[in-house]
Formats: sequence, C-alpha cells, structure tokens
Amino acid sequence: MDLSVIFQAIFLGIIQGLTEFLPISSSAHLILVPWLFGWDNPVITSLPFDLALHLGTLLAVLAFFANEWVRLIRAGFKSITERRIGNDPDRRLAWFIVLGSIPGALVGALAESKIEEIFHAPNASLLLWAVLAMALMIAALGFFLFLAERVAKHIRGMEQLTIKDALLVGAAQALAIFPGVSRSGATITAGLFLGLKRDDAARFSFLLGTPIIAAAGLKSLYDVVTESQSGGLGTGDLFLYLVGFVSAAITGFLAIKYLLRYLQRNSTDIFVYYRWVMAAFIALVALLRG
Repeated sequence: MDLSVIFQAIFLGIIQGLTEFLPISSSAHLILVPWLFGWDNPVITSLPFDLALHLGTLLAVLAFFANEWVRLIRAGFKSITERRIGNDPDRRLAWFIVLGSIPGALVGALAESKIEEIFHAPNASLLLWAVLAMALMIAALGFFLFLAERVAKHIRGMEQLTIKDALLVGAAQALAIFPGVSRSGATITAGLFLGLKRDDAARFSFLLGTPIIAAAGLKSLYDVVTESQSGGLGTGDLFLYLVGFVSAAITGFLAIKYLLRYLQRNSTDIFVYYRWVMAAFIALVALLRG
C-alpha cells in the first residue's frame, strides 16, 4: 500500500479528532483538506471513511466522560422506573441530553441526504459555490462566537440548565449539518449566549453531541460491514479505516482534555480568529482556482 495514502488517513484522523471538539468544524476540514492538497484516493475521500472517523471520536468522548455517562444512564433509567425526575441533577441532565438531541435528529433525517449529495458526492469535484458557502459559514459562526463572548455573562454552571436551554442548544446543534458551522462551535456558542461558563458550555456540548456522534458512527459501521460483505471493500480499505479510527480516537481524547482545561482560564477568541483566517484563505484559494 502507498505510504502516502496511509499518511493521509492518519492526518485526516488527527484532523477529525481535533476539529470534532474544537469549535472549528470537523466536516469542513474533512472536505477541504483533501480538496486543498489534491488528495483523490477513493477510500479516504469517501463518505464511509468520513463517517468511520466518527467511531474514533465517539470512543474518545465516551472514554473521557465514562464516569459521567455511567451516572447519567443509571439516573435516566431510575427516572423511568420511578417515574420521577425531581431535583436530581443527573436525572435532569440525562433528560436534557435526550431533549436536546431531538432537533439534530430531525434535521439530520430530513436534510442529510441533500447535504451529502452536495458536499460528499463520490468522485465529484467540489463546486465553487459550495466551497464559498463553507467559507461563509466558517466566518459567520466565528462572528457569533465572538459576539457570545462579549454580550453574555459567563457565570452559570451546567447544573443550572433548564429545558429551554437544552432545546436552544439542541437547535444550535442541528445547524451543524451544514459543513463549516461546527457542532461544538454552534453548541458552545449557544451555551455562551445563555450565560454558561466557558468550560461548562463545552462540557455540555460534548455530552449533547455524543448521541449524534454515535448515530454517525453506527451508520459508518453499517456501511463498512455492508461493503465488506458485498466485496466492495478490500483489506487495504479496512486498514485505512482502522488507521483513521485510532488517530481520531487518540487526538479526540486529548482535544477534549486540553480544551476543557484551556477554557477554564481563557476565552474562545483564538478559535474565532482561526475561523476568520481559514474562511478568508479558503475563499481566496477557491476564487483563484475557479
């Protein structure tokens, strides 16, 4: 197997692990990096590989929040068997995650196929307007994140979340179906607008995003198994999936750990500026190539 393709799979896994949790858009990076460098291997540019990377980030978020997920799942089941939520913070948070996941699930079911057709069509070049649209969304989310840092007081803890907060953050998460918006970027921005502390906004973002990441990962696993059984997936392809998975898992775990630590003392402005520079660069390259 060509070593350059293995490198590309590792690099894209690292990109996925970082950008899934940093508020800078994983989907846009996974689309734009191969476009920028001219990587055209049919495996690493395929939708199944793109989705397979979500298994790595799913493992990362489950491993990092393992203790919390055990508590939340137990609390959720207890609330069902006892038919009572009460003031238990774990029961409340468990149901807030369920409620907050509904907008993203609905939008995904209704619009995912159309988005895939535009941005993930196999063996098809990205259209100029699609690249410029991603650049615009990258810049726009940066603007709202910049605004959220300045108009809200970041004093609320995650234990102060309400049903309204969960639904609003969930609605923001639904916007992440558009490449360039960023799931973590949209949900962290919404959390900041609602007055959450920066690290609590990020923590709720990661917990809320887990069911959506899991859904994408399960779809990836189904696609891989289906293609393998039909003979459409070779051993080399499976190896590239594994390489991407491991890279995304390790990098994702580290990204969560250090982002939460960073946000305890720092603002999100560094990600705002990154988004603006990236958007300008992508737009310029697209126009020059167009």
